[in-house]
Formats: sequence, C-alpha cells, structure tokens
Amino acid sequence: MRVISLAGSPQVPSRSAALLHQSQRWLQQQGVEVIAYTLRDFAADDLLYANFNSPDIKAFAAQLALADGLLIATPVYKASFSGALKTLLDLLPERALDHKVVLPLATGGSLGHMLAVDYALKPVLAALKAQEVLHGVFADDSQILLSGEQFTLSAPVSTRLEQALESFYWALGRRKSPALNLPSTLLTQQTA
Repeated sequence: MRVISLAGSPQVPSRSAALLHQSQRWLQQQGVEVIAYTLRDFAADDLLYANFNSPDIKAFAAQLALADGLLIATPVYKASFSGALKTLLDLLPERALDHKVVLPLATGGSLGHMLAVDYALKPVLAALKAQEVLHGVFADDSQILLSGEQFTLSAPVSTRLEQALESFYWALGRRKSPALNLPSTLLTQQTA
C-alpha cells in the first residue's frame, strides 16, 4: 500500500505536522509506504498564480494518482483550513482523489474550530472525488505541547489518532480499485 501525506501548514514546525509525523511512523510500522509532501515543496508563485503547468504540482498529482490513500493535515484559521492548502487542492485534476481513502487531521486554537474539517475541508475532498473520507482527528493547541523542537501529543489525542489510523489502514485494504469496478466482460477484453 502507498499513502501520500500532505502537511498543509505554512509554518515549520507546526502542530498539524506533528499529527502527520506520528501518523506516518505508525503507517510505516504497518508496512505502508508513505510519501511525504509539505506546502514548501511547491513554489509560492505557482500556488499564488494558479500555475496548473507547474512541474512540482504535476509531479505531486502523478504520485497521488499512484497512491491508495491520502493523509492530509492542516491548521484551522478563522473557521477554515489553510488557504495555501486550498490553493494547492484547487490546482489538482478534478478526479485527483478518485478511488482514494482520505484521513483528515487538523489542529486549531480551540475546540470551536473542530467543525471546520466537516464543513470546509471534507467538501473539497469530496469534490476531488475521494472514494472515502474518514472521520478525522482534531486537536486543539493545548493538546499538542512543544518542548524545544519536539511536539508531544496528549494521551487522549494519541489514542484518537491511533484509532483513526487503524480505521484508515483497514479502509485502505478494502479500497476499490478502478479495475474492480469494471464489468467482468470489460476486464476480459482488457487482458486479451
């Protein structure tokens, strides 16, 4: 299995990236290949000026097409997810998440931002034709502590994250590939 992880925070380090890094380690321990991206992997001008021909964005879309799932992490600002992340998602092809399982992760200053994932991020992921968008994990800033350059997740957040990752892992395993959705007569014709 292959998963793309996308850190949607313009800041480094960030609390949302801390959720993502722990998720990456967990998935790798299960034998899942994880290919990590951050917003900093894309030229600011390509995002700002909506450069659909950006080689970096095209390469990202190509990697995403080969993946089984997407881990996406974002901070919540003013009741919505990162604007730079939205810009990147807008530059992807219309069916970029077709046949993909998506696990959203988010952080915010208070629990009042929790619904931003459901009301702002999930509709965009659905518009990109994600096969399945799982119930994500939200943590408020007080649940992810910074010590030096290391973040520590609170026990409740770690538990919720591991449960979500278990669901994500099982959803990846039951994911429908495009070939499995074809009638058997078409499969026979394609292999002949």
